[in-house]
Amino acid sequence: MARLSLPRSPLQHRRRAIVKTLCYRAVMVTITVVVAWAVVGDVSDAVNIGIVANVVKTATYYAYERLWDRISWGVVEAA
Repeated sequence: MARLSLPRSPLQHRRRAIVKTLCYRAVMVTITVVVAWAVVGDVSDAVNIGIVANVVKTATYYAYERLWDRISWGVVEAA
């Protein structure tokens, strides 16, 4: 199992969080659009739903990740 090596520089940490966030949200946008399309039956409406929902979720996820970066619970420090 991989161990976290702490500490990382804040800039590197933010970049990693941003890349993780964008990759995750790209997958989630696709899923949201497909589900919305199945429900509403219109591609344009599905894309709009997918974009709006995921812009909000992206900001929320990034803030959530940054919050957890400040919590040391469950993190094993390098020896």
